[in-house]
Amino acid sequence: MKLRDALCARSGVVCVVGAGGKKSTLYALARQLDRAVVTATVRIPIFDQHVDDVLVTDAPVAALRRVTDWPVGVVPDRDRDDRYRGYDPDVVDDIGTSDAADAVLVKADGARMREFKAPGDREPQLPATADTVLPIASVHAVGEPLADDTVHRPERVAALTGLDPGDAIRPSDVATVLTSERGGLAAVPDGATVVPVLNKVDDSALEAVAREIASDILARSDVPRVALTRLTASDPVVAVVER
Repeated sequence: MKLRDALCARSGVVCVVGAGGKKSTLYALARQLDRAVVTATVRIPIFDQHVDDVLVTDAPVAALRRVTDWPVGVVPDRDRDDRYRGYDPDVVDDIGTSDAADAVLVKADGARMREFKAPGDREPQLPATADTVLPIASVHAVGEPLADDTVHRPERVAALTGLDPGDAIRPSDVATVLTSERGGLAAVPDGATVVPVLNKVDDSALEAVAREIASDILARSDVPRVALTRLTASDPVVAVVER
């Protein structure tokens, strides 16, 4: 199965949130979709090698109308040498409602390269036009202690799950965060399709863990499916678990 089909992300505004695979999801989808744009509403590391070109512009819709080779990135400017700034969500709305691109792929929060997270008070920065929201967590977090080196904002995860610092993260804790309106479902616009993604499913043991999490997610929420992925592989879809 193609990643775009597994994630219900064939066109429109697709936003990734969470930890453990956001950027890999954006870049993999960009290679599968027609006239795809990679952008962000938060800071994003330099990603020029993953697209045909990156347009640094305050007028992204006008710039995209001149594009002939896809996929491309659009960003407002650089922030230091190693990352770009993101647009305000309403600018991404303008891109999404224009006919300048078929798919707008958006990094909508940060995780500082951790495996798992819960959002802060001002996260995520989701555009109102989001058609699909993909809350992501790495299954590598399961069994690890609730601590800064694995989890971004561990105190937020603790508040949602009841874990204490240093406690081992359980499959049910990942499901709890991904299905919480203070977690993976935070600020999701009405009508958007949500597909949780469990990434880094690297072997059969991790697939068993991911399937346990997926079953819990489906029991706790009304999401249509959960995707199990290994996003750095040439065939990134491990499985799709549906209700």
